[in-house]
Formats: sequence, structure tokens, C-alpha cells
Amino acid sequence: QVQVVESGGGLVQAGGSLRLSCAASGRTLPMGWFRQAPGKERDFVAGISVSSSSTYYADSVKGRFTISRDNAKNTVYLQMNSLKPEDTAVYYCAARRTAFIDIAYSNKYDYWGQGTQVTVSS
Repeated sequence: QVQVVESGGGLVQAGGSLRLSCAASGRTLPMGWFRQAPGKERDFVAGISVSSSSTYYADSVKGRFTISRDNAKNTVYLQMNSLKPEDTAVYYCAARRTAFIDIAYSNKYDYWGQGTQVTVSS
């Protein structure tokens, strides 16, 4: 079955940049990034289709974050620029067996990574 592993989290100052990576095994699937702060629900951040022909972003990250993928490496990336303290969260990579319908709903995704912590200091 599909396995998903995130990496690249860390501590960065406000205004800085960070790149997260998501290595997946198994078949190529639509992928998404979610994030969750302590005591809060898991929120959609970005999504990408198999061919990279379609990308999707939460309004809170548009213009700052970029999702991309390299199918030869079976890896998805999240480039995060102009980071803000409110971006602080555990970031999760996820894969789904279904086509992109209800992209932002976490329960539509079937495989999840363990999460990587991103902390943005002011």
C-alpha cells in the first residue's frame, strides 16, 4: 500500500522560507498538504493533481506557498515563502485514491504521513 513520509520542517523567522518534501511509495496519486496547530482542526493547505496540471491553495497561503511534484521521484514539495507566525503548525502530506472532488476535506484522503513541525518566530 501507499506510504507517505514528510520532511523539511524546522524553525524559521517570520518572512523566511522553508521547503517541505513528501516522499511517497506505491502508485502515483493526487496529493495534498494539510496543517494542524495544537487544539485546532486539521486544515487544507494545498493540493496537486497527478500530472501537476491542477493545483489548489487555501486562501491563507495563496501567493506565498507553491505546491509541486516530481513523479519520477514520487515526491511532492511545498515551498513556503514569506512565512508568518500563524503558519506555525504540524504539516501533513496525504494521498487520495479518488479524483479531486472536495479537495479540502481531510476525510477524502486515504494515506497520511507522520507530520513535520514548522515553527515561525516573530
